[in-house]
Amino acid sequence: MSKGVWETEHSVETHATLSFAWDFMSNVANWDDPPAQFHLEGAFVAGARGTTRMPDQPAQHWQLAAVAPGEFYTIEFSLDRAILSFKWMFHPLAERTRLTQQVRLSGENAAEYLATVQQTFSSNLAPGMERIAAAIDRAYTSVKEP
Repeated sequence: MSKGVWETEHSVETHATLSFAWDFMSNVANWDDPPAQFHLEGAFVAGARGTTRMPDQPAQHWQLAAVAPGEFYTIEFSLDRAILSFKWMFHPLAERTRLTQQVRLSGENAAEYLATVQQTFSSNLAPGMERIAAAIDRAYTSVKEP
């Protein structure tokens, strides 16, 4: 870990077109990860702020740090002298789309959060992204069928 930086990433593929996958993922109402509830203040643009709520926990505030429609977006959670970021990248394939999520912990105090972040994302990143790809596929299939 250099200068308090740790990262991991995982990719999945969906049968949806890139534009459909982007539209699905840039609509916070589609972020289904019970019991978490997500809220975005305003449009899905860089600088917009959001909140994640979990039962019996304080609200977690985040920001869309960067948005390039159809290419990527980055969500950042500010921690005490550290940042936890989630970069979602969209790659067109022949009749499919590859989604890649990069999770990155950085900052001078990153070591304080390292064990928790590694434990959480080592076991949850891949299955979580598989659920997301399946949800996109279900939604895509439903709009393609008459």
